Amino acid sequence: MRLNKTNRRGTVLKAAALVMAGSLALSACGQAENLEEDAEGGAAEESSAAGGENAAGGEAEIRFSWWGSDSRHQLNQDLIDAFMEEYPDITVVPDYTDWGGYWDKLATQTAGGDTPDVLMQEERYLREYADRGVLADLSEYDIDTSAMDEALVSSGELDGGLYGLATGVNVRVMMADPQIFEEAGVEMPDDTTWTWDDYHELMVQIAENTEGYGAQDYGFIEPDLAIWARQHGQALWDENGEIGVDAELVAELWERSLKIIEDGGAPPASEALEIDAGGPEQSLIATNRAAVARFWTNQLEAISSASGRDLEMLRYPGETEFERTGLFLKPAMAISMSAESEFPEASATFIDWMLNSEEAGKILLSDRGLPANEDVRAAILPELGEAEQYAAEFIEDVSADIEDAPAPPPVGAGEVAAILARYNEQVLFGQMEPLAAAEAFIQEATSVTG
Repeated sequence: MRLNKTNRRGTVLKAAALVMAGSLALSACGQAENLEEDAEGGAAEESSAAGGENAAGGEAEIRFSWWGSDSRHQLNQDLIDAFMEEYPDITVVPDYTDWGGYWDKLATQTAGGDTPDVLMQEERYLREYADRGVLADLSEYDIDTSAMDEALVSSGELDGGLYGLATGVNVRVMMADPQIFEEAGVEMPDDTTWTWDDYHELMVQIAENTEGYGAQDYGFIEPDLAIWARQHGQALWDENGEIGVDAELVAELWERSLKIIEDGGAPPASEALEIDAGGPEQSLIATNRAAVARFWTNQLEAISSASGRDLEMLRYPGETEFERTGLFLKPAMAISMSAESEFPEASATFIDWMLNSEEAGKILLSDRGLPANEDVRAAILPELGEAEQYAAEFIEDVSADIEDAPAPPPVGAGEVAAILARYNEQVLFGQMEPLAAAEAFIQEATSVTG
């Protein structure tokens, strides 16, 4: 099913784009930092977790730790104030810093036995802290997950326990510029059936009929490799935190990149690297020089703003071509609880309220991704901008075809993105053959995560 054609979205999104100009997330990694959007609702729902007292009765004081900008800090303070008004027996103490400082600070806190009671988590670090026994198993507490997609809940599961719950969700998409398709005399693809060969042919055809390109290389992006692997019944990381994709499949992905460059559908290596260094605002689609680019759903408004055009979102090619679908719901960020919290029931109450209360949704809107709770997401939808509403519709539509969640990355996975990018560059410049580079990538990735 195709969503929100340009003629349904044009006027409002153009207005939103003018307001949004210049506000781009720099990468999929940066998305984990800024990725981050939710919303309003009606009367606050009752939290399902045990009330405002600790297990022994009386008042509880818990510490809530997060990363982010000044605007997020204020939103979270508003959140805390609203929660404490509803639960006067629980005092929530804020503890925050920026993205870079957050993980250094958390490492120091956990080493000293001073882990925050409630803390924001990110998928690349979840396994590390869970394996060290820092995080509580949230499945042991009265936190309602019934309104969350099962695949999204399972993204925080490790070794039979639940150590993180997604606050919000994003999906990887092909953003498309209908104007360039029209200028090239090429029809927009049916994204429910198109294949990777279709993608190749369309991108080459667009390049031949315009002064730009069809797309640009993204062979260095981890999520794209994960989608490709999942479509073929493999995985970037398996349940044991080990590489789950074979070298031949990685090599095939790079071979496709080389072929589309050779056929003129994408820019040559030197130009591609220069474009990527400029960030999303300098991407080919943002500068009206290509028809398609790969981003996350939460980046639609910013990319549209940079391009000055109404962009559409398409599923990845190959979703019906191979063994299974590859798209997955990515937690914008996750929330965890300390295994050593003095007040676990109060901490669970706070987590439950943040995830399931429409009042919390009203305050946060899309700061932590479109709400993981589908009821809250629906309730706050009228308060969201046009692009966010479109993203919510797209996520709802593709969720029906998403089979499961990728396994949480292993300890050390944060280094793998740079390793993948390095070998991708060597392949594009002809310094290594795809298969040799794929074998070296897997060996090096294994060494830093093993």
